[in-house]
Amino acid sequence: MAKQGFLSGQLLLSMPGMTDPRFDGTVIYICTHTEEGAMGLVVNKYCENIDFPDLLKQLNIECSAKEKPGFPLKNIPLHEGGPVESGRGFILHSADYVQETTLIISETIALTATIDILTAIACGEGPKDYLIALGFSGWSRGQLENEIIRNSWLSIEADDELVFRTELDLKLPRAMAKLGVDMSLLSTEYGNA
Repeated sequence: MAKQGFLSGQLLLSMPGMTDPRFDGTVIYICTHTEEGAMGLVVNKYCENIDFPDLLKQLNIECSAKEKPGFPLKNIPLHEGGPVESGRGFILHSADYVQETTLIISETIALTATIDILTAIACGEGPKDYLIALGFSGWSRGQLENEIIRNSWLSIEADDELVFRTELDLKLPRAMAKLGVDMSLLSTEYGNA
């Protein structure tokens, strides 16, 4: 559960009035949110210019274990986590896998950004659920709060099914449906009553 006023462990849902085209239609898992700012990962957008085997090759990661039958490494998707440091990798994963550098976000979700976890995933020894992202989304002090006030985002409690096991194009509508929101009725306008 997020501390009062902070959204760590929540999902941000892009609203129709989103003015930044990089975030249009996105769902972002908020990994950290404090007075100093926020950091999250887009969870519904695949990388188009690189696949998992290419990433392993670039990082000189080899594994002597055989690939899982019926699930070759090329089928492990990479996500565009956001526009900041797009060459850096982050693995959002189930909390059943923890290293010394792992950030525990909630009872069920953690974040690790090491080569060791990529090796473990490649060898079939990683966490039960995971999402590999290149880059992240970041906000400076007060920036995210201002974007929420301007009607750019809605937030909702994250759940493992939505984060890890829902098809990309269904994540935003299913999250909105959890809130009881019909996306076709949303306005792009904001203001005060």
